[in-house]
Amino acid sequence: MSTRYALTLSCPNRPGIVAAIADALFRRGFDIQAAHQFDDPASGRFFMRTVFVAAREEADFPALTEELEGLRARFGMKLALRDQSVPRKVMILASKFDHCLVDLLYRHRIGELPMAVTAVVSNHPRESYGGLDLNGTPFHHLPVTRETKMEQEAALWALVQSTGTELVVLARYMQVLSDALSAKLSGRCINIHHSFLPGFKGAKPYHQAYARGVKLIGATAHYVTADLDEGPIIEQDVERVTHEATPEEMIRRGRDIERRVLSRAVAWHLDDRVIMDSKRTIVFAQ
Repeated sequence: MSTRYALTLSCPNRPGIVAAIADALFRRGFDIQAAHQFDDPASGRFFMRTVFVAAREEADFPALTEELEGLRARFGMKLALRDQSVPRKVMILASKFDHCLVDLLYRHRIGELPMAVTAVVSNHPRESYGGLDLNGTPFHHLPVTRETKMEQEAALWALVQSTGTELVVLARYMQVLSDALSAKLSGRCINIHHSFLPGFKGAKPYHQAYARGVKLIGATAHYVTADLDEGPIIEQDVERVTHEATPEEMIRRGRDIERRVLSRAVAWHLDDRVIMDSKRTIVFAQ
């Protein structure tokens, strides 16, 4: 099969954007397989995701990239072009609870998440995860205390750099990243919060929800920013509960929500379906 490329862009909206992209692809010998677009009337910005393959033997990718650079300047685009045959390098961070970690590794093993897992990192030792099969993935124990946080994050950042990691996933990693590390990972660090943000932030959200008598519990996957649990939201889901649900029952049911919300957010990021737009995201979900 021909290599699939994903082109994502955002720019001020004006006539001719779609036509210019389609014309460039056609003239350079490529065929569009999928196209999504969104015109935001509130901001006046345009968002687009296009997946394409070579349609002719003489398809000229270098010439296409050069032409796209011209369109970037012409329309004032933020533009990204990626070869989807090359899996993104992903690092997974976890703490005591491993349900999201296990789920991500399972989905990766069965081919549902096309990624190259560079490492699993935890502030707990390997023994904490019992018989979890990492299938050869390197495991790094980076313990952290209030006094050693800066050194631990320096080691974590060095690991991200040395492995060429492109996406960091906080799979119930119960440590707040510093502002400095959050800035370095801007747009490429996804967190799962065991709450339907922006409500019940911080510690013990299910206990907070129980105390308020909520009727819906949920989970939120978002990009990490310096503002705690306030980064651009990628995906959310909820489940109805009644007054009979204890905090423990909410936690049990919440784990299922967390798993599926995080896996969807990671899958969409890996498939170039998420475009950052300041404090929010545009998600071209299937």
